[in-house]
Amino acid sequence: MNIREASNYLGVSPDTLYRYIYEDRIPAFKLGNRWKFKKTILDRWMERKMVRVRKARRA
Repeated sequence: MNIREASNYLGVSPDTLYRYIYEDRIPAFKLGNRWKFKKTILDRWMERKMVRVRKARRA
């Protein structure tokens, strides 16, 4: 998926998604000169983020 599709899927703006990429906070790869995302990898990334939030709330 491309930046627009991934930002819609994640519920963040494209600018936020670009920032996450450049801060190395989200898994992405470049195909030519465009950033791409795999939905399955984004799903795993979101699941890990949710687990961290749940653990932080318990502490």
